[in-house]
Amino acid sequence: MRVMNFSAGPSNLPDEVLKEAREHLYDYHGKGFSIMEVSHRGKVFEQVHFDAIEMAKELYGVSDDYEVLLMQGGASLQFAMIPMNLYMGGVCEFANTGVWTKKAIKEAEILGVNVKIVANSQESEFDHIPQFQFSDNADYAYICSNNTIYGTQYKSYPKTKSPLIIDASSDFFSKKIDFSNIAMLFGGVQKNAGISGLACAFIRKDMIERSKSKNIPSMLKYSVYAENDSLFNTPATFAIYMFNLEMKWLLSQGGLDKINEQNIQKAKLLYDVIDSSEGFYQGHAKKEDRSLMNVSFNIIRDRNLEPVFVKEAEENGMIGLKGHKILGGIRASIYNSISLEKVERLSEFMKAFAKKYA
Repeated sequence: MRVMNFSAGPSNLPDEVLKEAREHLYDYHGKGFSIMEVSHRGKVFEQVHFDAIEMAKELYGVSDDYEVLLMQGGASLQFAMIPMNLYMGGVCEFANTGVWTKKAIKEAEILGVNVKIVANSQESEFDHIPQFQFSDNADYAYICSNNTIYGTQYKSYPKTKSPLIIDASSDFFSKKIDFSNIAMLFGGVQKNAGISGLACAFIRKDMIERSKSKNIPSMLKYSVYAENDSLFNTPATFAIYMFNLEMKWLLSQGGLDKINEQNIQKAKLLYDVIDSSEGFYQGHAKKEDRSLMNVSFNIIRDRNLEPVFVKEAEENGMIGLKGHKILGGIRASIYNSISLEKVERLSEFMKAFAKKYA
C-alpha cells in the first residue's frame, strides 16, 4: 500500500502515471525495449518529446509567439541562464519573496548584472507578498510565483511593460495563466509535472532573439535549444517521458481550470483546520497571500509538539510533513496529484492531533 506523500519535491506522482511508467520501463508498447533504452533521434522518442511539448502548450493555451524549451539542470540552472541570455546591459528588477528569488539574484550578481530589488519581504521571514511596482524599462522583471518554503503565492502577477519572467516551479501547471504580460514562464517539473532533472520554459520569441547575439556556450543558449527543438544534445529522455505522462494525465483530469478548482478545495480544508484550532495551529503566511500548493504552519501551543506531529503522521501513513530546515515547523505540499481524499485524511488527523494535545 502506498503512503500519502506530502513532500515538497520531488513529490507525489499520480498512480496512473506510475503504473504506465512501470509497464514501459520493461517493454514500451510491446516493442520489446524499455523507454529508457530508446535513441533520442529515433521516431519513438521524437513522438514522446513533441507530444509532450504540444500537450504543455494545449494546457496553458499559449500562442505561437512562445517556444517551449525542455532543458536539463532544473530551475536552478535557469537562475544563471536567464541573465546570460536576456540581460542587455541595463537594469534587471527583482521582487525578493523567498530563498529561490535570493538564489536567482545571487546568480545574476555573479554574472555582473545591474540588479535592482524593488520589493523584499525578508524582514518578516517572507510571510507575505509585498506591494510593489516594476518599472517599464528594465531588461526584465523577475518574480517567483509560489514560495515553497514559506507558503506564499501571488494571486495575480504584476503589470509591467518590462519583460516579466516568472519562476513557477512550485505552482507549474496548477492553474490557467494569462500570458499576455509574460515574457518567460519556467520551472523545474518535479513538483507538479514530472520528476527531477528537467526544466520546462515557455519563452516569448523576442526573448529568444536576444539570446542569438550572446557569446555564451551552446548548451546555455536559449536560441540553440529553440533552433534544435530542445534536441541539440542527448536530452533527459526519461524525465521527458515522465513529463509527457504528466501532461496526458492533466488533460485527462479536465485541464488546468479543473485542477485549480480541486487545488482551491484542498487548500481550504487545511487552512480551515488551522484557523479554527483556537490558537493550536498557526499558518506562517499572511492569509491574503496563502499558497494553494504549500501549507506551512506551526503548533503555537507547544513547538515541541511539531516533531511529534510529524512522527504520528508517519505512523498514520502520511510522510513528507516536516517543514524546510530554514523555517522549521510543518509543511504540507498538496500539489496537483494529491487527491482531495488524501487532504481530507490529513485534515482529520490535524483535528484529532489538536484535540489530543490541547
